[in-house]
Amino acid sequence: MSTEDSIVAGVAAPVYGTGLDAVSRAWVDGLQPSDARHEDCLARLHALLLRVARHEAFRRGAMLQLQGPELEDVAQQAADDSLMAIKGKIAEFRGHSRFTTWAYRFVMLEVSTKIGRHFWRNRPAPMDDDSWERLPDPLPVAPQQLAEQHEMLEALRRAITEDLTDLQRRVFVAVALNEVPMDAFARELGSNRNAVYKALFDARCKLRVSLDTAGYPLASREGPA
Repeated sequence: MSTEDSIVAGVAAPVYGTGLDAVSRAWVDGLQPSDARHEDCLARLHALLLRVARHEAFRRGAMLQLQGPELEDVAQQAADDSLMAIKGKIAEFRGHSRFTTWAYRFVMLEVSTKIGRHFWRNRPAPMDDDSWERLPDPLPVAPQQLAEQHEMLEALRRAITEDLTDLQRRVFVAVALNEVPMDAFARELGSNRNAVYKALFDARCKLRVSLDTAGYPLASREGPA
């Protein structure tokens, strides 16, 4: 049986309590510096992490126009950094999940973080015309209001500029308009998901009030604040 077949077969292997299934045990042993298979194990793990990183970077990067060499660079960096993190935390693995499931969490986190950083390096959240056309829920434009869309967007631009705090403006433009993953944006701010969510919620509430005052009432899809 090939190495890859062994890994795939291990996905179906049961995990008993806090003990390790055979495949997870082989990974853990191979990642010990003293193990004769150490270098080979690192190379195989890096290949698996890179495969996951490429898939996740492609999935998330499409909405941020991340492609080609830049996408590959994000995937490579995510695989490299997640491998280093796994090496540093291997002693914490207790077998509550299969090793590969545990390891993939690291690379998914790294991809999310690096895509967020890529966004801020290369797209400083401009409020361009394309962004306004992609406004997602909960700021819908009903079909009968399409003729007023341009005027409503102008009112929305003014409201974002004049009525939101700096943090609310940054969160709304990044998360609502440019679809930056909320977790990645929170890490870039040195904050947390809950704080970013609250800023986004408050921004949307303010914008609804501003648009209502300007004569563009929007039906709320969220509960009361």
